Amino acid sequence: MGKILVTGCAGYIGSVATDLFLKNGYAIVGVDNFQTGYRLVIEVLKNKYKNFSFYERDLKDNLDDIFQKEKDIKIVVHYAASCMVDESMKDPQKYFSNNVCGSLNLLNTMLKFNVKKIVFSSTCAVYGETQYTPVDENHPKNPINPYGESKRMVEKIIEWYGKLLGLNYFILRYFNVCGASDDGEIGDSKKPSVLLVQNAVRGALGIEKFYLTCPKVDTPDNTPIRDYINVVDLNEAHLLAVEKLLKEDNIFEIINLGTGSGNSVLEIVSKVEEITGKKIDRVFGKTRAGEYAKIYASIEKAKKVLGWQPKRTIEDSVKSLIAWYQKHPNGWEK
Repeated sequence: MGKILVTGCAGYIGSVATDLFLKNGYAIVGVDNFQTGYRLVIEVLKNKYKNFSFYERDLKDNLDDIFQKEKDIKIVVHYAASCMVDESMKDPQKYFSNNVCGSLNLLNTMLKFNVKKIVFSSTCAVYGETQYTPVDENHPKNPINPYGESKRMVEKIIEWYGKLLGLNYFILRYFNVCGASDDGEIGDSKKPSVLLVQNAVRGALGIEKFYLTCPKVDTPDNTPIRDYINVVDLNEAHLLAVEKLLKEDNIFEIINLGTGSGNSVLEIVSKVEEITGKKIDRVFGKTRAGEYAKIYASIEKAKKVLGWQPKRTIEDSVKSLIAWYQKHPNGWEK
């Protein structure tokens, strides 16, 4: 079967993914620099599974020894990235350095060791302001923040490497990710988190004060509309992409991952209140920069190419987060 190299395996989405891949019998080689990931989740995964090896490494560093030592890496699933829109507006250097230079070094090392299959975590931020909804993969790409631009740059590098160097790929563009693993054992630890559902649940549980940081926009309730996809659903799509790449060649696909519908910020807050039975104060904090009014995905291509569609509802995501934060009110400690 060979091994899967997972970058960013100590972060939120990458750790839920690593757990899912290991649960499905894959051998995983994990890489993380702990810039935003957590050591404790690595210990949890090591204790839970035997076929997991881990390297603390920055992707901008030399990665040759990992590929030399782990002889049977067949495919890379690349989650590692700096991913906060607001921070990218303040510190664009960090985003181009981590996301573009790190990815380029990873891709070049893969090719050096003849690993020519990758699943890349991209983002709906590559589209920028929506010209129509639902957003399909052909929608114009016009990022309005350095985070989206950095991801688009990596997409282009992967596309050129596909055309010229035989790299096979799935580029998966995420919409807004929420939830924890179904058992509530692995979840989001970022503090502060920029993810609405997580913050609303923490606010409802009294872990920390909830602030609305969204700009006033042209939607029915004047708050941004987003497509909130459960983190396990999202990673099940990655698993299907890995399985397809391992079986087939000549795959060069870009696919949106969302639910196919949108909720406004205030709708999500109301939903969390309803499920938790707690009132959340609607206190406005500092407005985030680089945000847009409305975006949600067309998931027709994901259904057709991967045979995937989301199974979990917003309620499922909120309930898994409640379970996660009740056990880990402060997330994983560093």
